Amino acid sequence: MQVVLQPIDVPVALSLCLTPGQTFARLGAGLRISPSTAHQAVRRLVTAGLVFTRGARHEANVAGLEEFLRHGVRYAFPPERGRRQRGVPTAHGAPGVHGTLGGDIEPLVWPSPSGKIAGTSLTPLAPAAADLIETQPELYELLALVDLFRVGTARDRAVAGELLSKRLIELAQ
Repeated sequence: MQVVLQPIDVPVALSLCLTPGQTFARLGAGLRISPSTAHQAVRRLVTAGLVFTRGARHEANVAGLEEFLRHGVRYAFPPERGRRQRGVPTAHGAPGVHGTLGGDIEPLVWPSPSGKIAGTSLTPLAPAAADLIETQPELYELLALVDLFRVGTARDRAVAGELLSKRLIELAQ
């Protein structure tokens, strides 16, 4: 049977970029998914070549992941916009991006009752993505940046690519 990546695989891979070698239980707890869901995601990522297995340790293939995020994520997981509501900013409104790209762009948000701004809702790649701003701010920033690849113009994606490369280089050091 053909292995097909799922939206949750992207945050799992990014989490492994931030903290290589996490257990499935820790991955699951951080993303509010079950350990078995985390295991299945890692299995798909290994098959796709986006995660390496070194013994019992799993590590992101940073170069492959960067290539996928830059060129494939918007096709594999096209954005699903919804109605205007309160939420957590993503894409153009994300930390590190907000103000970098000019223009009056309607904010995109991951829906959340505890969100601080109103904007057009965008279905996140992880069900609990809006909670990451409090629990895992680095992962939140990376996922919000990934949304810029999904919804942005060519210029937006170029800026997102520069920011992503810079962030991944920092993580590798």
